[in-house]
Amino acid sequence: MAIQIPIDAITSRFGDRFNSIRSQSIGTRFANLRPISEFLDLKRLSKPANFGEVQSRVNYNLSHFSSNYAVVFVMLSIYSLLTNFVLLFVLILVSASLWGISKLDGRDLDLGFRRFNTSQLYTALLCVAVPLGIWASPIATALWLIGATGVTVFGHAALMDKPIENAFSEEAV
Repeated sequence: MAIQIPIDAITSRFGDRFNSIRSQSIGTRFANLRPISEFLDLKRLSKPANFGEVQSRVNYNLSHFSSNYAVVFVMLSIYSLLTNFVLLFVLILVSASLWGISKLDGRDLDLGFRRFNTSQLYTALLCVAVPLGIWASPIATALWLIGATGVTVFGHAALMDKPIENAFSEEAV
């Protein structure tokens, strides 16, 4: 039983904005990573003069550093799992259990003293995973991840000035 995530149903609400992301492989997506020296160039950090400049910087930097921001999200996700061991344990337990049950190919699990069919195994997994999952506070972790990523990404995008050659190309002569 393979789990299919309907990416089209999620991204279709945003129009054509995510078409390039859907059609890219992971290797292609991260091929345009900017160097860390460019991403963390302290000489280009400055306070924007007004909200229009903030919008201009965010629009430019979100597209220019999109792969770097994806890496920031992945790093914050790993950090959030490493600091929430219960959630990490539940994710590993559920993944390993689903993998193990799928390896049975519909046959019963015979432990010698008792036989369990796949329906019983899924029910037992559900009875164990739901309370553990609630205790692991995945919603709080997801909200923290959204907040930390938003502050980090939009903070960087708003404070990182455009390169000089791009700043002059947008001005009307």
